[in-house]
Order: sequence, then C-alpha cells, then structure tokens
Amino acid sequence: MVSVQRLVAATSSTAIRLAAFVFLRWIPGHHFVPLVFTSLVVYLSSIASLGRAAQPRGRRANQSQTDTRSPAQSVDSVFKTLLGGLPHTKLKWLTYTTVVINVVLTLLCLDFLTRGHLLYPNDDIAFSRIGYVSPTTANLVFREPEAAHLPVTVMYQEATGVFETWHEEGIVYSLDNSTDFTVSVTIQNLKPSTSYRYSLSNNRSGTFVTSPKPESPEASRLSFVTSSCLKPNFPYNILSHPLRVPGIELMTDVLAKLPELLRPTFMLFLGDFIYIDVPYRFGSSMSHYRSEYRRIYSSPSWSYGPAESRAIDLPWLHTLDDHEIENDWSQGNTTSPYPEAADPFIHYHVAANPPIPSTPVADPHNVTYFTFTNGPASFFMLDTRTYRTEPARENSTILGHAQLHSLLTYISTPERPGIHWKIVSSSVPFTKNWHVGTTDTWGGFTDERRIVFEAMWRAERELGVRIILLSGDRHEFAATRFPDPALSLSAEDLQPNSSGLGLHEFSVGPLSMFYLPVRTYRQTDDEDVTVKYAPQGNSKFGIIDIVDDVEDADPNAVAPVPVRSSVLTYSLYVDGEVAWKYRLSVPLDQDAVAHASLSDSAKASRLPSGRVIEDNISELGWDVVLGSAVGRVPELAIWALGKCQDVYFDLLERVQKAERLS
Repeated sequence: MVSVQRLVAATSSTAIRLAAFVFLRWIPGHHFVPLVFTSLVVYLSSIASLGRAAQPRGRRANQSQTDTRSPAQSVDSVFKTLLGGLPHTKLKWLTYTTVVINVVLTLLCLDFLTRGHLLYPNDDIAFSRIGYVSPTTANLVFREPEAAHLPVTVMYQEATGVFETWHEEGIVYSLDNSTDFTVSVTIQNLKPSTSYRYSLSNNRSGTFVTSPKPESPEASRLSFVTSSCLKPNFPYNILSHPLRVPGIELMTDVLAKLPELLRPTFMLFLGDFIYIDVPYRFGSSMSHYRSEYRRIYSSPSWSYGPAESRAIDLPWLHTLDDHEIENDWSQGNTTSPYPEAADPFIHYHVAANPPIPSTPVADPHNVTYFTFTNGPASFFMLDTRTYRTEPARENSTILGHAQLHSLLTYISTPERPGIHWKIVSSSVPFTKNWHVGTTDTWGGFTDERRIVFEAMWRAERELGVRIILLSGDRHEFAATRFPDPALSLSAEDLQPNSSGLGLHEFSVGPLSMFYLPVRTYRQTDDEDVTVKYAPQGNSKFGIIDIVDDVEDADPNAVAPVPVRSSVLTYSLYVDGEVAWKYRLSVPLDQDAVAHASLSDSAKASRLPSGRVIEDNISELGWDVVLGSAVGRVPELAIWALGKCQDVYFDLLERVQKAERLS
C-alpha cells in the first residue's frame, strides 16, 4: 500500500513539473508562481521525512538481505524516481538527481519572474523613436535622463546622400521626472515621400520616410504591419536576454526580405505593449508602470538585424488595452490604477501618435482616440478601454458617448479623391465568435456594435469606400465578415470558412507571447461569418498592402470582367512564415462595373467578394480535433451551471407556491 508521504511527494513533484512547463513554455499566468513554490516546499519536506523514516530500516535490510528485485522492478524504480520524483531506496544519487530537477525548475521560474525586474530597472535608459509621420511632419519621442547630456539638439537631413545639409528642428533644454524624462518633438517642413535621417546631440539617431502627398501617384499605394501583445523572453529561454522579444526579431527578418516597394511604412500596434500583471504584478504605482515601458524599450530586439531594417526605425502607432492597465479593465479613466497606467502611455505613446479627430466632441485633453490618412486609406484608432462601462448590461458602452459620436461622424463623412478605404482599429475584436471571454470584446456591447455596423454598411453602400476592421487582444488570428442584411445573402453565402461579401475584420496577435491551442472561436449565427481561424503560433502579425491593380468586378461570375481597382491584400505571418493571404478590392471604374454581368448580390453591394489567394494552414489533424473539444469545455460548464441554476429556482418557486397554497 502506498504511504501518504510517498503520495504527497509524487503529487507535489508532478505539480512542480507540470506547472513549471506551463508557466515557462505555454502560459505565464500568475497562478502558477505560488503553485510551483508551494509544491517545492511540500516536496522537499516529504522527501526529507521519507529519508528519515527509511534510513534505520534500510541499514538493517542491507546487512541481512540481498537485493532480490527483478530488472523490471529496478527499471520501474528508476522510472518512478526520475519521472515521479520519489526517492530511490538504494541509489542515493538518483534521488538527489530528481530533487535537483525540481529545484532547478523552480529556480527557472524564479529567474523568468525576477531577472528582468532585478537586473534591468533601466532608470538610465536613453532611446528615441518615430511615431506618426505625415507628408510634411514626423513625430519624434526620445528619453534622456542624464542632465550632463542636456540640452539636446534635434537635427535632420534628407537620406539621399552623405552631403545633404543638416537642419536644426529645435533644442530641448530640460527634462524631468514629470514626463519620466521623455519629450516629443515634431519635425516640420519636410517633403512628401522622402527618406530622412534624424540625429540627436546625445548620440541617438534613426531614419524615417514621410507619407505621400494626397492625390499624388505615390498616394495610390500603402503598406503597413499590424499586431498586438508582446512579452519579453517568452517562451522562456534561460540563455536568452531577459528583455529579448523574439517576435520583433521574426518580424524584422520578414520585413528585411520584402522588396523595397512592399516594405511597411508603419506598425499599427493594437494594445498590450506591456503586461503589468503577467506573470506577476509587482505594484500598481506610476513608477511600476513607467518601469515596464522602460524595460520594453531597453530590449536588444529593437536594434536586431540590418541597420536599414531595425524595428526601432519603423514608426509605431499605439492603442491602449487591458494589460497596460489591468486585466479586462472596464472601470473608466478615473478609478485607480487607470491614472497611474495612463501616465507613461501618454508620454511614451500618445505623444507620438496621430492627431485626435478634428471634432472630438469631448475635451481634447481627455481624448485618446486618433484619426489620420495615409495614401489610399483613412484611419480611426479606437480606444476601447478608457471610456467603457461594465459589459453585458443595459446601456453598456465600449466607446463612451463622445468617441461613438466621433466614430459615426468619421464613418459617414465622404473621403477626398484617392481615398478608397476606411480602416477602423480596435484593441479588442468586433466579432462575438469567441466563446471564452466574449463580454470583454465587442460581444459584450452588441447594441453599440449594431449602431456602428449599420453606419458602416450605409457608408459602403453610399460613399463608394470599403471599411476594414483591425483588432488584436486574443493571441489568435481570425478573419470574420459581417454581411449587410440589406444584401439578403443566401444560406450558402453565409457558411463558415467561406470568403464573400460584408465588412471584414482581421484580428491578429500576439506579436510575441503565448497562444492557446484550445479552439474557442467558431461561428454560431449568420451575423458573424467565419472566413479563417488560426490559433497556433507564438508570433503572428499581418501585413496589409494596398495598390492600384486590375481585379474582377465579380470573381464568382461565369465570365469575370476585369476592372481597375484599389486592391487590399492581407498577409498573415505565423512564426515568421506566410500562412494565409486574402484579397479585397474597390472598383475605380464604376462605368465598367455598371456594364458588367454581375450576380444580384454583387450588384447590391457594389463591392466584389473577398477571396483567398494563399492558404498554408491545415484544418485537419488530432490537434485541431482535441483543441476544438477542449475549447468547448468552458462553454459547456457555463451551460450546465445555468441549467442547474434554472432547476434550482424552478424548484424554489414550486416550494414557495406550495407553501402559499398551504
């Protein structure tokens, strides 16, 4: 019969190993930290107790008996010791080995948890980066904590040759802790579609390219990259720098291999740039939030790769999400810790972001949503955290009144000539096809979502533009379309995993973080139609390329008619490799479309169906089946709990009714 002490030793050892594996390689959740350390204490105590209990009896047995165990029993004992953590009755070195394994695993968890915080506070970090770039300006943010390096002179020149004249933009004479020693400078009087260098007198420098002049030939093309969510040194590698971000390096390699014409002009990063509460929240003060931003910007991954392809020289535009505040945040912008979290977000990111809407409705100093145009597209960057209320309640709002009004105004406003795409970005997905954590997405605000969608469908019908939705947050990729009910599409056009008509959302993440092999996304109605779902990959990002080309007015027609169009191609990259490509278009020659032989749905929409042009994602395999089955467990558990609750209240009502009759 197995003793309680041996059972405790085996159980605690298994808990250490499973929890450490999950924590270091799968999900760095804060629940695993106390589990690993507590299990180690229990394990070491039980091993010591077993050793004391067995020692005298073991000596007597060695003196009077010979070992009569079979080789199979010996192997079984070794197996139990190495894999189960139990002490070996004869080979002490084997016992020491299994104990060391558990201690080392715990130390690795401790290293992942604390090395970056203890060894890299980075109070003295100095860095510079470019944010929003217009045809004539570029927003520069830099940090300089050393008073000896002040004042800092900002210089720039065209990058067309070594003999170009340097121009002085300005001089920063003082920096202090009120902004964490950061400052933003707008470089002005630039030429459109031109490469520039900037140089600071504190030995910081970089490059950038201005956006094209509206309605110029260059303005018909745009390429940019989008993703969300990053955490240094995950999956954990003991030999890696604790601040290294593998996903940034994978992205840098991909972008460096692209032809110059296809290189993205900016990164649209959709939230969770820091994880203040993963794997463990060390505090909620302003200094804690600031230190997380400093650590990310201290990562060696920003300077990885060729000098002309460094990630730090790619302009980054940022939206806010929950892990930059607190998980599933919905408490507004005055409740702590939002004010503490917003401080570094404003200094490090908002300061370099695009301008706020020209008519923001709210106080401009309290606006954290942005609009801009670049080439053939205009953008509205939503803030779905700052103004939201509790989800799934009457009159719940994810945007707040002022932001909703600004968004509806943006959607209904005709664009100037040459702009054929309205791109709306959100930190959380619009689709309600995710069935775990649904209320943290737009799925918890379906009334407001319906208002926004109706405005978007109307704009696509009346303004001659196409609206694209971009989002992140979920550590998975999903492409979803939301068909306009006015199109009256057939049941065949609304089947899962099909391309077609409707608003399209591309939700992607993480850039560098964990993913769940559990499938929690699937279509359940005709409102949110699945186009593609890809949960695998620790690094996922999308590259969007827009260019004038020739596309079919109706790809499903018997005799397709080629029409000059603005064509958008979405390319999904998973762990550095192309996984999936999808294409949408906006016809530029409406006369050709009018004379084309189109299907009824194509005539009603005025926009062609989307189509898949490359798919390297397997939909078969045991991992898909198992992941789908496991993904249903939380939903089934909630369903069962609801049924039990209904039965309980029904029984209670019957009892009360019987008592009243009595």
